[in-house]
Parts: sequence; structure tokens; C-alpha cells
Amino acid sequence: MSQAPTAPALTLPVLAESPSVTPMPWSGWRSATAARIALGRAGVSIPTDEALRFGVAHAMARDAIHTPLDVTSLRAQLHAAGHAVVSAHSCATDRTTYLRRPDLGRQLDPADMEHLRTLAAEQERAPELCIVVGDGLSSLAVQRHAVPLIAALLPQLAPGTLVAPVVLVQQARVAVADDVGEALRARLCVILIGERPGLSSPDSLGIYLTHAPRRGRHDAERNCISNVRPEGLSYAVAAHKLAWLIAQSLSLGQSGIALKDESEGVERLG
Repeated sequence: MSQAPTAPALTLPVLAESPSVTPMPWSGWRSATAARIALGRAGVSIPTDEALRFGVAHAMARDAIHTPLDVTSLRAQLHAAGHAVVSAHSCATDRTTYLRRPDLGRQLDPADMEHLRTLAAEQERAPELCIVVGDGLSSLAVQRHAVPLIAALLPQLAPGTLVAPVVLVQQARVAVADDVGEALRARLCVILIGERPGLSSPDSLGIYLTHAPRRGRHDAERNCISNVRPEGLSYAVAAHKLAWLIAQSLSLGQSGIALKDESEGVERLG
């Protein structure tokens, strides 16, 4: 099974201890966050090592946006985990179009929409849940975290929950999952998608849940779980929150602002 790509190790000289660097009085706070705080000062500028780190972080964020999703590898990982997989594409034909025309990334290619409708017609009953995996703005996040998150989620679903094949969508925005869920006639749709990279988090995965998905749903009708990655929200915690939201959404027939996350008071599995 192919391994997810890893970010290059960043080894730079630590110049903050140099006599030419003026430390900040709150430098002790740096141990509590990955944010760029208390960097020190060298003359009227930041220290050289921090300038270099910023440049590398910016390059990693750009790479996360522009690197294509390795669909072949991801399909292989999902197949190895026992999932049926369907590949699809948004109406954005390439990355440049995707970045310039967000509206096209929100719509499923018509041929793929028809293919999913055909698959749905062949099923004895409509699924309770469909899971969409979209590259979004960080293919790195999807490549690293989608498979282990799904593995953590499925054992926590209610027994008998019918889950549709995983749909991999390239050049995907969040709303493309509405088209997928509508085509599959799913009661509930969840999309795992790469979030816009930050300068300390190029591989953050986002989760969006929508009840009764169909084209035209808006963001207030979705629930979001953000920053899923080992350095942020762990797979176990994210899967617990998501499983709770799925159960409540199916029970209440609601999502978004009508469904509040109260999962913290519920015992977590695993």
C-alpha cells in the first residue's frame, strides 16, 4: 500500500540565542503554540532563521494547494481497507480553473452525476450516509488523513447504517458533496476535504456534514469539524464528534445551525 507523502524536514540554525538577536519578554509562550509569536528582533527586522522558516512554510502551503491528489494511491488505500470507491470530478477541468472559478468546483461533472444516479438506481434501498473525499485546497491533508479518519469513524456508526461507496472528487469544493448526495439519494452526506493551508498547518483536513443533500444547500445548513490532523484534532476525537453528529442528524432530520454539537458529554469509544 502506498504511503502518504510526508513534509520535508526543516532544519535551520537556531539563531535566536545569538547575541545579535533581542529576545521578546514573552518568548516562553512559544512552547505552547505553533503560531509565530515572540520571534525576537535583529535590528529592525526578525531574525534570519525565522525569515527562512517563514519562506519554507509559505512554500509548503503553496505546494499543498497546487500538488495534484494522488487518486491512484488513495483508491488503493481505500480498497485495501475494504471500501468500494467511485472516482468523480467537479466541473472545474483543471487546477487553474478550480482556483479562479470556485462556482465550478461546487458542481459535479454532469457525466459523473448521471453515473452516480445509475449506481443509486441499482441499489435496493437508499443509503443513510455517503462519504465524499475531495482534494479541496490541500491534497496533502486528504492524502494523509482521509483513510485513517474513515477507519476511526465506521466502527462508531449505528449498527445497520447503510454507507454508500466512497466517492473521490477531484477539484472539489464543499458544496460538490450536495450533488453527490443527491445523486445517490443519501439521507446524509459527509465530505472530507483539504482546508486552506495555513503557515503552520499545510495538511489540515475539514469535515462538512449536510442532511438531505441537494444542490442549493447553503453553509448554514452544514456542520463543520475543522483542523483534523495529529497536531490538531485527533482522528479519534474527530470521529467521535462526527459519529455523534451523524446519529443526531439522522434522528432529528436536521443539520447546520439547527444541530448543536453536544458530543463532549458522551463517552467516546476507543
